[in-house]
Parts: sequence; structure tokens; C-alpha cells
Amino acid sequence: MVVTHGRHHRERRERLVPAIALALPLSLLLILSGCTGSPSSPGTAATPVATSGAPATEGGQPTTASPMAPEVAQKLDVGLQLPWSVVFLPDGTAVVSERDSARIKSIRNGQAATVGEVPGVDPGGEGGLLGLALSPGFATDRWLYAYFTSPDDNRIARMKLTGDAGGTLALGEPEVVFSGMPKASTHNGGRIRFGPDGLLYVGTGDSQRREQPQDTNALGGKILRLTPEGRPAPGNPFGENPVYSYGHRNVQGLAWDSDGRLWASEFGPDVDDELNLITPGGNYGWPAVTGAPGRSGMIDAKVVWPSTSEASPSGLEIVDGIAYTGALRGQRLWAVPLDGETAGSPVAYFTGQYGRLRDVARAPDGTLWVISNNKNPDFALILRAGR
Repeated sequence: MVVTHGRHHRERRERLVPAIALALPLSLLLILSGCTGSPSSPGTAATPVATSGAPATEGGQPTTASPMAPEVAQKLDVGLQLPWSVVFLPDGTAVVSERDSARIKSIRNGQAATVGEVPGVDPGGEGGLLGLALSPGFATDRWLYAYFTSPDDNRIARMKLTGDAGGTLALGEPEVVFSGMPKASTHNGGRIRFGPDGLLYVGTGDSQRREQPQDTNALGGKILRLTPEGRPAPGNPFGENPVYSYGHRNVQGLAWDSDGRLWASEFGPDVDDELNLITPGGNYGWPAVTGAPGRSGMIDAKVVWPSTSEASPSGLEIVDGIAYTGALRGQRLWAVPLDGETAGSPVAYFTGQYGRLRDVARAPDGTLWVISNNKNPDFALILRAGR
């Protein structure tokens, strides 16, 4: 069965302000008045090029270097069932989460094995076993972190991932380190990743609660920054608070460029999927605006996909100055050349060839893994990518 994404409930922009009025104070409404989620203005952010491999130009001159086409080195048909996230052990073993089965699987030497099942997962809609992350000190502490939907909320637990001399992995009992993120049938967020600072970054969704993204005391519609033990990270922009940035709709990908800047992919409603450059304390506009309309006090997306049928950008990885994101509804791999804080025009690869693409991650050997999310069973593509 093809997994749906919540696009069936087509949000109508003209209803945004009345919806906000039910939940937000007058002072904030005065700021937001007139900002009804209008689409991006042309030229305010990079937009996709129409043909794969064509370089972006302006006045006949290239705007940024166009990425070289990635090459498929291998397709691993290993019987995955709705995989959501992939991380890599130091020896190159891939560890994959399956959303609905709640199983953790390993892939080594082209063979998949079940490591264990995460208890307490309550799959349904877009919820279930979602993002994975390895502790920065995994070689010694063996912690595997998982974001999952429970019967009551979305939460993060960590488990020991141990192995024997033959390479067989075993999953320990979960220790919940953070909880209380709102859940719903759609917009559950789910991406987690440790940053260069050793802290845990968490992408959450608004869980269909539109009052939450603009409320810095709520956990929905945010990027959070936590210590490995699940406490608000020191130096967060709102004091003793886990919130790092706000005004998000449904964050799906997190990655850092070579200069340590954080980028995030995000689902829009019926228009304006986004790639954002994240600023601590930044307001990314939802539900008042989407895309890059240039509203005062809100941060424009660096890339806007006006048609969500071409995108639904999910997992994100940055390799050699190129941001790669898998597209679910768009059924392609997008490659976005980055130049400092600027993003060039995205280029699409494999359009319609492999179906819905959920996660993108760099393996220790430098290859790029792309995980499908189609009819069961699913597979992994191993790509060689570069300029």
C-alpha cells in the first residue's frame, strides 16, 4: 500500500487567519495580520529547474556550480518494510528503522537482518518508528537513539546496540530521554541527528495543532536542541527551553554543511515545500506564511518547491557542498548546490524511476544511500555522487 502524506487535507490559505485567531493573543495577531501564507514571490528563493542535469543560469551565466549526476552503484533488494531512517555504524553496517513494524534492521554485505523491535511504538498514519541517530561516542557508549510515536505522544529513547564477535547485533531495553512531543495521524516530524557540537537536534511537526508552531513554549512545529541525556541544551535561544527554531510545519531532514551551518527540509501544505537555513531563535513563519514571501520578522526559505507534486522533501544529506534530499510525492532525488548561505537551483535525478524516496545518508565509505518508501518491500540505492 502506498503511504500517504497528509496532502489529502488541502489547507486553504484564506482560512489561516481565522484559525490563528482562535488560539493566538491579540499582540501576535497584529504582527501576523495580512500574512496569510501567500505563495513565494518569483526570485525570492531558488526554484527547481525543469530538466535534470541542466545548470541554473541568470543572464546567461551559471549562478552556482551544477552538481554532477549521481551514479547508481548498487540496488539492494533486501525486503525492507516502509523504512524511515538509516544510520551507519563505524564498520559500515547500515541500521534502518521500519515505521510500521517498529523493527530495527541491519544491512551488512548486502544482507539484511532483524536486530530487534522497539517496544511501545504505536504506528498509525505518519506515526511509528521514525528517526534514528547514533551517539557521537557510539564506539564506547553504544547508544542508538530513536524517535517514535507512542500511544500518548512522540518521544525519543536510547538503547544499547551491542554486537558479538561474528557481527550479530542486539538491541537493549529503551531508556526514554525526552517525551511530550504532540502526535497526530499526520505531521509527526521525526528526524533526529547529532550536530557538530555533540548535541541532539530534533525536527517536530505541528501535529495539526496550528497554534503550536508560533508558541515557543510548545514542542510542535519546532527544531529542538537537546543534550544527549534529553535536557534543553545550554545556550538555547529561549533559556531553559529545548526550542532552537520555530514556525515550522513538519521538519523532515536535518544536515550540516562543511562550515557547520544547519539546513532543514520541510513539507509545505498544498504549495511551497522548503529547504531552510536554520538560525538559532529564528521564526520560519508557519502557519502565517510559507515559502519566501519576504515578511518582516520571519525567515524566508532558501529553496521553494512551489508544486508539492515535485517534492515532499524528506531525508537530507550534504556532501561536498551539495544538499541531497529524497522526494516522496515527487519521486526523485533533488540535488541543491550550496554556496555559503546561498542555495542554487535544485536539479532532479531519477524522476519516477524508483518511486518515493524517504531518506538520504552518507556511508563511511563515501557513498550515498537512498531509502525507498513505496509498496512493500522497499530497497536501498547506493549512489556515487560528486561535482
